[in-house]
Amino acid sequence: MEFKDYYQTLGVSPTATADEIKKAYRQLARKYHPDVSKEPDAVARMTAVNEANAVLSDPEKRAAYDRLAQEPRMQPGQDFRPPPHWDAGFEFSDGAGGPGGAPGDYSDFFEQLFGRAARARGAGRSEHTSGRPPPTQRGADHHARIELDLADAYQGAERTLTLQSAHQADDGSLVRDERHLAVKIPQGVREGQLIRLAGQGSPGWGGAPAGDLFLEVLFKPDPRWRAEGRDVYQPLVVAPWEAALGASVEVGTPGGSVIEVAVPAGWKAGRKLRLKGRGIPGTPPGDLYLELHMALPPATTDAERAAYAALAQAFPHYNPRAAQGAQP
Repeated sequence: MEFKDYYQTLGVSPTATADEIKKAYRQLARKYHPDVSKEPDAVARMTAVNEANAVLSDPEKRAAYDRLAQEPRMQPGQDFRPPPHWDAGFEFSDGAGGPGGAPGDYSDFFEQLFGRAARARGAGRSEHTSGRPPPTQRGADHHARIELDLADAYQGAERTLTLQSAHQADDGSLVRDERHLAVKIPQGVREGQLIRLAGQGSPGWGGAPAGDLFLEVLFKPDPRWRAEGRDVYQPLVVAPWEAALGASVEVGTPGGSVIEVAVPAGWKAGRKLRLKGRGIPGTPPGDLYLELHMALPPATTDAERAAYAALAQAFPHYNPRAAQGAQP
């Protein structure tokens, strides 16, 4: 997937005002609109211009795009994959501008960053298109993705979250906003679950209530464990003799407790130990799966090297590459 430099597409600088972006878009639309353009690549160029305008003309999308593009600054055409949870902490309103088209109208780059999420936020939302605010109307809902530690799902927690957004100033410049919210994280929350904060969306018109803020839960990437639904998977590293002979080992869990686990003899690659009910709390709770991995100790002393030599002598016919077709 290619990184798209939307500023380059419109021919404006990253500090361009809203009026400058609008002017550039109109000029390019007159040049490349398929109904009037004689350029051989008019359709493709117009599609790219529409996509760039959809992002840069929307303050919320533009602010999120700017942060992504600068860390580090990407080059157009460069192979690109958005970092995990790249938009966590950014707040988007249901009323945000941009396309509501079907998948395929824009590039894979746009779809990965904005397309799918925008359509999900807009599902079931009624539009007011008269050009002026109605006498009374409930405020728009807001949505943001937030990162939590997996331990928060086990214990529940109270967290102060920082959400970023943006709006357009009177002079057309982009103003970045930030607000802090105290949020109670319920025990048993799952990744993808929405936490609703009533009245924290946009203000209503004519005395109507404000919209709500929906926080989509993401778990911070952690090499110690990962969650799938309420089930949790955790690597368990064992020594060769523990894998071969079996052992009783202590394991720290995401919930903060340390438990003793019996590793069965005869370890095999990919084997998992299931600890029922020790996943994310719920009704019913998930399970904790320990994925066994074997670590080889280094041979740095004469005694350690001698131990490996004795092991080789004890298994003279063992060939670890036999499954790959190597000769015994």
